[in-house]
Amino acid sequence: MEKLGTFILDHWILSFALVFLSILLLSDMLKSKFLGFKDVDPNGAIRQINQADAVMLDVREDKEYAEGHISGALHIPLGVLDKRLSELEAYKSRPIIVYCRSGDRATRAGALLRKQGFQTVYKLAGGIMAWKNANLPTNK
Repeated sequence: MEKLGTFILDHWILSFALVFLSILLLSDMLKSKFLGFKDVDPNGAIRQINQADAVMLDVREDKEYAEGHISGALHIPLGVLDKRLSELEAYKSRPIIVYCRSGDRATRAGALLRKQGFQTVYKLAGGIMAWKNANLPTNK
């Protein structure tokens, strides 16, 4: 045990990096448990759409949506999502994949949907930017 203490003191930068990376990994694993939904990459989203009839929900603002969105996506901006939840009731039994530009608004929307009883909610990891970077089509 004395050697471990000596190692930590002699290599404090490596020790700090190990602790920091461990915390990051643990927080990422716990995030999905606490929020109640998982991230899905663009290919995973396509699988969910094709195999489980998933619904894409775009929570960006109107201007962003008009600049390009995923084909067939429902559009309800995050700022009014709580007031327009009734529009999603028909999709409550289907998986819903929420996306925004890069992920922050989609996280908040996903948490709201889970609180409202939506069972299968995913967040598109990286948002529409990841979708475009994967060279997947968008509509204007």
